[in-house]
Amino acid sequence: MKIIIKETQNPTILKFEFPDFITQNENFEFKNIDEAKNSPLAQQLFYLPFVKTVYISGNFIAIERFSIVDWNDVKDAVAEQIEEYVKSGGKILLEVASNMKKSAVTVYGETTPNPTTLKFVVSRRLTENAFEFKNIDETKASPLAKELFQFPFVKEVFIDENYISVTKYDVASWDEITIEIRTFIKEYIENGGIAIEETFAEADTKQEKQQIKNFDNLDTTSQQIINILEEYVKPAVAADGGNILFDSYDEDSKRVRVILQGSCNGCPSSTFTLKNGIENMLKDMLNDQAIVVEAVNP
Repeated sequence: MKIIIKETQNPTILKFEFPDFITQNENFEFKNIDEAKNSPLAQQLFYLPFVKTVYISGNFIAIERFSIVDWNDVKDAVAEQIEEYVKSGGKILLEVASNMKKSAVTVYGETTPNPTTLKFVVSRRLTENAFEFKNIDETKASPLAKELFQFPFVKEVFIDENYISVTKYDVASWDEITIEIRTFIKEYIENGGIAIEETFAEADTKQEKQQIKNFDNLDTTSQQIINILEEYVKPAVAADGGNILFDSYDEDSKRVRVILQGSCNGCPSSTFTLKNGIENMLKDMLNDQAIVVEAVNP
Protein backbone atom coordinates (compact mmCIF):
# COMPACT_ATOMS: atom_id res chain seq x y z
CA MET A 1 0.00 0.00 0.00
CA LYS A 2 1.31 3.40 -0.98
CA ILE A 3 0.07 6.66 0.53
CA ILE A 4 -0.14 9.57 -1.90
CA ILE A 5 0.58 13.00 -0.46
CA LYS A 6 -1.53 15.83 -1.88
CA GLU A 7 -1.31 19.50 -1.06
CA THR A 8 -4.37 21.68 -0.62
CA GLN A 9 -4.74 25.39 -1.17
CA ASN A 10 -4.68 25.73 2.61
CA PRO A 11 -0.95 25.50 3.45
CA THR A 12 -1.62 24.11 6.92
CA ILE A 13 -3.66 21.12 5.66
CA LEU A 14 -2.19 18.14 3.82
CA LYS A 15 -4.07 15.13 2.47
CA PHE A 16 -2.76 11.56 2.71
CA GLU A 17 -4.69 9.47 0.18
CA PHE A 18 -5.21 5.70 0.34
CA PRO A 19 -5.66 3.50 -2.75
CA ASP A 20 -9.07 2.41 -1.40
CA PHE A 21 -11.87 3.95 0.63
CA ILE A 22 -11.32 3.83 4.38
CA THR A 23 -14.83 4.98 5.33
CA GLN A 24 -18.13 4.94 3.48
CA ASN A 25 -20.42 7.99 3.46
CA GLU A 26 -19.08 9.22 6.80
CA ASN A 27 -16.74 12.05 7.71
CA PHE A 28 -14.92 12.48 11.00
CA GLU A 29 -13.08 15.34 12.61
CA PHE A 30 -10.88 15.03 15.68
CA LYS A 31 -9.55 18.08 17.48
CA ASN A 32 -7.57 16.19 20.13
CA ILE A 33 -6.54 12.73 21.29
CA ASP A 34 -9.59 12.31 23.54
CA GLU A 35 -12.01 12.88 20.67
CA ALA A 36 -10.09 10.29 18.65
CA LYS A 37 -10.66 7.40 21.08
CA ASN A 38 -12.46 5.36 18.40
CA SER A 39 -9.74 5.95 15.79
CA PRO A 40 -6.48 4.36 16.92
CA LEU A 41 -4.63 5.82 13.94
CA ALA A 42 -5.83 9.35 14.69
CA GLN A 43 -4.76 8.88 18.31
CA GLN A 44 -1.30 7.86 17.19
CA LEU A 45 -1.05 10.89 14.93
CA PHE A 46 -1.84 13.18 17.87
CA TYR A 47 1.40 12.03 19.50
CA LEU A 48 3.09 14.14 16.84
CA PRO A 49 3.35 17.58 18.50
CA PHE A 50 2.51 19.50 15.33
CA VAL A 51 -0.83 17.75 14.63
CA LYS A 52 -3.72 20.14 15.27
CA THR A 53 -6.70 18.38 13.66
CA VAL A 54 -7.27 15.04 11.95
CA TYR A 55 -9.99 14.56 9.33
CA ILE A 56 -11.02 11.14 8.00
CA SER A 57 -13.22 10.99 4.89
CA GLY A 58 -13.61 8.77 1.85
CA ASN A 59 -10.16 7.56 0.81
CA PHE A 60 -8.02 10.06 2.68
CA ILE A 61 -6.81 11.38 5.99
CA ALA A 62 -6.25 15.13 6.10
CA ILE A 63 -4.07 16.64 8.79
CA GLU A 64 -4.00 20.25 9.87
CA ARG A 65 -0.70 21.26 11.45
CA PHE A 66 0.37 23.83 13.97
CA SER A 67 2.84 26.42 12.72
CA ILE A 68 5.82 24.97 14.62
CA VAL A 69 6.84 22.94 11.57
CA ASP A 70 6.72 23.14 7.79
CA TRP A 71 5.04 20.27 5.93
CA ASN A 72 8.07 19.87 3.66
CA ASP A 73 10.09 18.84 6.70
CA VAL A 74 7.70 16.17 8.02
CA LYS A 75 5.23 15.05 5.35
CA ASP A 76 7.24 12.06 4.12
CA ALA A 77 7.75 10.81 7.65
CA VAL A 78 4.03 11.14 8.39
CA ALA A 79 3.11 9.23 5.19
CA GLU A 80 5.60 6.50 6.10
CA GLN A 81 4.19 6.27 9.63
CA ILE A 82 0.65 5.85 8.28
CA GLU A 83 1.80 3.19 5.80
CA GLU A 84 3.66 1.22 8.47
CA TYR A 85 0.72 1.47 10.86
CA VAL A 86 -1.72 0.02 8.32
CA LYS A 87 0.74 -2.66 7.14
CA SER A 88 1.13 -3.87 10.71
CA GLY A 89 -2.62 -4.38 10.98
CA GLY A 90 -3.47 -1.21 12.89
CA LYS A 91 -7.08 -0.08 12.87
CA ILE A 92 -7.98 3.22 11.23
CA LEU A 93 -11.52 3.21 12.64
CA LEU A 94 -12.94 0.84 15.22
CA GLU A 95 -16.11 -1.05 14.40
CA VAL A 96 -17.92 1.07 16.97
CA ALA A 97 -17.31 3.99 14.68
CA SER A 98 -21.04 4.67 14.56
CA ASN A 99 -20.71 5.99 18.10
CA MET A 100 -17.91 8.32 17.12
CA LYS A 101 -18.23 12.05 16.99
CA LYS A 102 -19.18 12.61 13.36
CA SER A 103 -17.91 15.70 11.87
CA ALA A 104 -20.79 16.30 10.13
CA VAL A 105 -18.96 18.55 7.76
CA THR A 106 -15.70 20.42 7.56
CA VAL A 107 -15.54 23.48 5.31
CA TYR A 108 -12.51 25.63 4.62
CA GLY A 109 -11.84 28.44 2.18
CA GLU A 110 -9.14 28.47 -0.48
CA THR A 111 -8.01 31.43 -2.52
CA THR A 112 -8.11 31.21 -6.32
CA PRO A 113 -6.25 33.08 -9.08
CA ASN A 114 -9.43 35.13 -9.49
CA PRO A 115 -9.54 37.74 -6.69
CA THR A 116 -13.35 37.90 -6.86
CA THR A 117 -13.80 34.15 -6.37
CA LEU A 118 -13.21 32.01 -3.29
CA LYS A 119 -13.33 28.19 -3.24
CA PHE A 120 -15.04 26.55 -0.25
CA VAL A 121 -13.91 22.93 0.11
CA VAL A 122 -16.30 20.53 1.84
CA SER A 123 -15.37 17.23 3.50
CA ARG A 124 -17.94 15.28 1.51
CA ARG A 125 -18.88 14.87 -2.12
CA LEU A 126 -21.58 17.25 -3.30
CA THR A 127 -22.11 16.29 -6.94
CA GLU A 128 -20.82 14.06 -9.72
CA ASN A 129 -20.96 16.85 -12.31
CA ALA A 130 -20.10 20.53 -12.44
CA PHE A 131 -22.86 23.14 -12.31
CA GLU A 132 -22.63 26.88 -12.79
CA PHE A 133 -25.30 29.37 -11.70
CA LYS A 134 -25.20 32.94 -12.93
CA ASN A 135 -28.27 34.10 -11.00
CA ILE A 136 -31.03 32.85 -8.72
CA ASP A 137 -33.35 32.07 -11.65
CA GLU A 138 -30.94 29.33 -12.78
CA THR A 139 -30.87 27.51 -9.42
CA LYS A 140 -33.73 25.06 -9.89
CA ALA A 141 -31.26 22.17 -9.66
CA SER A 142 -29.46 23.52 -6.61
CA PRO A 143 -31.19 24.49 -3.37
CA LEU A 144 -27.77 25.41 -1.96
CA ALA A 145 -27.00 27.84 -4.77
CA LYS A 146 -30.46 29.37 -4.37
CA GLU A 147 -29.77 30.04 -0.69
CA LEU A 148 -26.36 31.51 -1.43
CA PHE A 149 -27.93 34.02 -3.81
CA GLN A 150 -29.86 35.36 -0.82
CA PHE A 151 -26.62 37.06 0.18
CA PRO A 152 -26.59 40.40 -1.69
CA PHE A 153 -22.86 40.19 -2.37
CA VAL A 154 -23.00 36.80 -4.15
CA LYS A 155 -22.68 37.23 -7.91
CA GLU A 156 -22.20 33.65 -9.19
CA VAL A 157 -22.02 30.12 -7.77
CA PHE A 158 -20.17 27.12 -9.18
CA ILE A 159 -20.48 23.63 -7.62
CA ASP A 160 -18.34 20.63 -8.51
CA GLU A 161 -17.27 17.46 -6.72
CA ASN A 162 -16.62 18.57 -3.12
CA TYR A 163 -16.40 22.33 -3.41
CA ILE A 164 -18.36 25.50 -4.05
CA SER A 165 -16.76 28.46 -5.80
CA VAL A 166 -18.46 31.73 -4.91
CA THR A 167 -17.90 34.86 -6.98
CA LYS A 168 -18.71 38.12 -5.21
CA TYR A 169 -19.57 41.64 -6.21
CA ASP A 170 -17.02 44.34 -5.43
CA VAL A 171 -19.30 45.83 -2.76
CA ALA A 172 -17.84 43.45 -0.15
CA SER A 173 -14.32 42.22 0.63
CA TRP A 174 -13.47 38.61 1.38
CA ASP A 175 -12.17 39.63 4.79
CA GLU A 176 -15.68 40.76 5.67
CA ILE A 177 -17.72 37.84 4.30
CA THR A 178 -15.59 34.66 4.19
CA ILE A 179 -16.50 33.45 7.68
CA GLU A 180 -20.18 34.21 7.09
CA ILE A 181 -20.32 32.15 3.88
CA ARG A 182 -18.20 29.31 5.27
CA THR A 183 -20.40 29.04 8.37
CA PHE A 184 -23.56 29.09 6.28
CA ILE A 185 -22.35 26.31 3.95
CA LYS A 186 -21.21 24.18 6.89
CA GLU A 187 -24.51 24.50 8.78
CA TYR A 188 -26.59 24.07 5.62
CA ILE A 189 -24.99 20.73 4.74
CA GLU A 190 -24.84 19.53 8.35
CA ASN A 191 -28.60 20.08 8.59
CA GLY A 192 -29.23 17.86 5.57
CA GLY A 193 -29.45 20.57 2.94
CA ILE A 194 -29.13 19.45 -0.68
CA ALA A 195 -26.37 20.85 -2.86
CA ILE A 196 -27.60 19.45 -6.19
CA GLU A 197 -31.02 17.96 -6.81
CA GLU A 198 -30.10 15.25 -9.31
CA THR A 199 -33.64 14.87 -10.69
CA PHE A 200 -33.72 18.48 -11.80
CA ALA A 201 -30.07 18.41 -12.80
CA GLU A 202 -30.63 15.64 -15.33
CA ALA A 203 -33.28 17.74 -17.04
CA ASP A 204 -31.19 20.90 -17.04
CA THR A 205 -30.42 21.62 -20.70
CA LYS A 206 -27.71 24.09 -19.68
CA GLN A 207 -25.57 21.16 -18.51
CA GLU A 208 -25.72 19.22 -21.80
CA LYS A 209 -22.35 20.42 -23.02
CA GLN A 210 -20.70 19.08 -19.90
CA GLN A 211 -21.92 15.59 -20.71
CA ILE A 212 -20.64 15.72 -24.32
CA LYS A 213 -23.37 13.23 -25.20
CA ASN A 214 -22.58 13.39 -28.91
CA PHE A 215 -18.89 12.55 -28.40
CA ASP A 216 -18.98 9.56 -30.75
CA ASN A 217 -20.40 11.72 -33.55
CA LEU A 218 -17.65 14.34 -33.37
CA ASP A 219 -14.68 14.48 -35.71
CA THR A 220 -11.43 12.87 -34.57
CA THR A 221 -9.70 16.15 -33.75
CA SER A 222 -12.59 17.33 -31.56
CA GLN A 223 -12.49 14.03 -29.69
CA GLN A 224 -8.74 14.40 -29.17
CA ILE A 225 -9.20 17.95 -27.88
CA ILE A 226 -11.88 16.83 -25.43
CA ASN A 227 -9.67 14.01 -24.14
CA ILE A 228 -6.75 16.40 -23.63
CA LEU A 229 -8.93 18.92 -21.80
CA GLU A 230 -10.40 16.19 -19.58
CA GLU A 231 -7.08 14.54 -18.70
CA TYR A 232 -4.64 17.42 -18.49
CA VAL A 233 -6.53 20.71 -18.11
CA LYS A 234 -9.61 20.03 -15.99
CA PRO A 235 -7.74 18.72 -12.93
CA ALA A 236 -5.55 21.83 -12.89
CA VAL A 237 -8.38 24.34 -13.18
CA ALA A 238 -10.50 22.36 -10.68
CA ALA A 239 -7.72 22.79 -8.12
CA ASP A 240 -8.26 26.53 -8.52
CA GLY A 241 -12.03 26.29 -8.19
CA GLY A 242 -12.88 26.43 -11.87
CA ASN A 243 -13.86 24.33 -14.87
CA ILE A 244 -13.35 24.24 -18.62
CA LEU A 245 -15.79 22.85 -21.20
CA PHE A 246 -15.28 22.05 -24.85
CA ASP A 247 -17.64 24.11 -27.01
CA SER A 248 -16.56 23.53 -30.61
CA TYR A 249 -13.71 23.09 -33.06
CA ASP A 250 -13.63 24.63 -36.55
CA GLU A 251 -11.43 22.58 -38.86
CA ASP A 252 -11.03 25.38 -41.41
CA SER A 253 -9.90 28.12 -39.02
CA LYS A 254 -8.30 25.70 -36.50
CA ARG A 255 -10.20 27.55 -33.79
CA VAL A 256 -11.04 25.80 -30.53
CA ARG A 257 -13.79 27.41 -28.50
CA VAL A 258 -14.09 26.64 -24.79
CA ILE A 259 -16.32 27.75 -21.93
CA LEU A 260 -14.72 28.83 -18.66
CA GLN A 261 -16.64 28.38 -15.42
CA GLY A 262 -16.22 29.11 -11.73
CA SER A 263 -13.08 31.00 -10.79
CA CYS A 264 -11.78 30.77 -14.37
CA ASN A 265 -14.60 32.94 -15.70
CA GLY A 266 -13.48 36.56 -15.54
CA CYS A 267 -10.13 35.70 -13.99
CA PRO A 268 -7.43 38.27 -14.89
CA SER A 269 -4.99 35.46 -15.71
CA SER A 270 -7.41 33.41 -17.82
CA THR A 271 -6.24 34.91 -21.13
CA PHE A 272 -2.63 34.07 -20.28
CA THR A 273 -3.66 30.54 -19.28
CA LEU A 274 -5.58 30.03 -22.53
CA LYS A 275 -2.81 31.28 -24.79
CA ASN A 276 0.35 30.19 -23.02
CA GLY A 277 -1.01 27.06 -21.37
CA ILE A 278 -3.91 25.37 -23.10
CA GLU A 279 -3.24 26.63 -26.61
CA ASN A 280 0.42 25.64 -26.52
CA MET A 281 -0.49 22.24 -25.09
CA LEU A 282 -2.96 21.55 -27.89
CA LYS A 283 -0.47 22.71 -30.51
CA ASP A 284 2.18 20.35 -29.19
CA MET A 285 -0.03 17.34 -28.51
CA LEU A 286 -1.93 17.61 -31.80
CA ASN A 287 1.19 18.64 -33.72
CA ASP A 288 -0.60 21.60 -35.28
CA GLN A 289 0.85 25.07 -34.71
CA ALA A 290 -2.15 26.75 -36.36
CA ILE A 291 -4.53 25.96 -33.50
CA VAL A 292 -6.07 28.95 -31.71
CA VAL A 293 -8.01 28.76 -28.45
CA GLU A 294 -10.61 31.29 -27.36
CA ALA A 295 -13.12 31.45 -24.55
CA VAL A 296 -16.80 31.99 -25.27
CA ASN A 297 -18.72 32.73 -22.11
CA PRO A 298 -22.43 33.52 -22.01
